[in-house]
Amino acid sequence: MISIREIVQNAVTTGLLTVEAEEQLRQLLRKKYDAKDLNAFMALQQAAMSGRVRQESRERVTQRAIA
Repeated sequence: MISIREIVQNAVTTGLLTVEAEEQLRQLLRKKYDAKDLNAFMALQQAAMSGRVRQESRERVTQRAIA
């Protein structure tokens, strides 16, 4: 199974957190994880808040509201 760090790295590299990756994160965060994974998740949150990573799920909601 993919790790939190791998999901974060992919999102930061591509600039997009997909809906599928968000769901994987939810599942992984329900389980036991280490400090490196927690730090990676916090880095992803910072990247999303600063606009360096877009969230596909938020974009879909915005697109539906406009349509």
